[in-house]
Amino acid sequence: MSTVILLRHARSSANGSGVLAGRTPKVGLDETGAEQAAGLPARLAGIPLLDAVCSPLLRCRQTVAPLLTERGLRTTTDRRLAEVDYGEWTGRAIKDLVREPLWRVVQQHPSAAVFPGGEGLAQVQARAVGAVRQHNTRISQEHGESGVWLLCSHGDVIKAILADALGLHLDAFQRIMVDPCSISVVHYTETRPFVARINDTGGDLSGLIPPKPKRGKRKRKSTAESSDAVIGGSTGRAR
Repeated sequence: MSTVILLRHARSSANGSGVLAGRTPKVGLDETGAEQAAGLPARLAGIPLLDAVCSPLLRCRQTVAPLLTERGLRTTTDRRLAEVDYGEWTGRAIKDLVREPLWRVVQQHPSAAVFPGGEGLAQVQARAVGAVRQHNTRISQEHGESGVWLLCSHGDVIKAILADALGLHLDAFQRIMVDPCSISVVHYTETRPFVARINDTGGDLSGLIPPKPKRGKRKRKSTAESSDAVIGGSTGRAR
């Protein structure tokens, strides 16, 4: 199985402003966000990253820059991982948006929400999940099924990806929390994804590295290496 680390960008200058930044250009990290990004190399020190794919927006590129510089990796930008196109809502104050009739739809029936002059949340999920699957297949073919790679994107985009991985309808995605610079982890197998972590803002991630396939005599995969769920619950990974 291959593993993707879903990283939300660190805190941006817009996160605390009460304004919906969306795809507004040149929205970068604030001082707290820069500190969060600087701490990523230590947080992921034990993770052998093979590749990184990133939203083209500045705040995502700034978030991954310290980590990729230390690792000597280059990032691939993918517009399918960009922030939601909020259309006419972009740049407006949240306190004003909550009065819009569409706000309740976004909260309670997001699969039906289409932002005026922008895109629908169902469209966002389709493009983001399509990007994850395509990059995951590419990386698995290039590096094997035990590869680990990083995806840096935005809160609603990552929530939509996680909802798909959890087998949830998009209408449930507002129940998922994804904080700035948080990490969520998904192991993709042939028949299903396994969600290993959601909204992690610190701690040891080394236990999330998938085991490398053993050489020698071919044998039936263990449950931990297959697409089967563990009956009774996982016993954890051997160190």
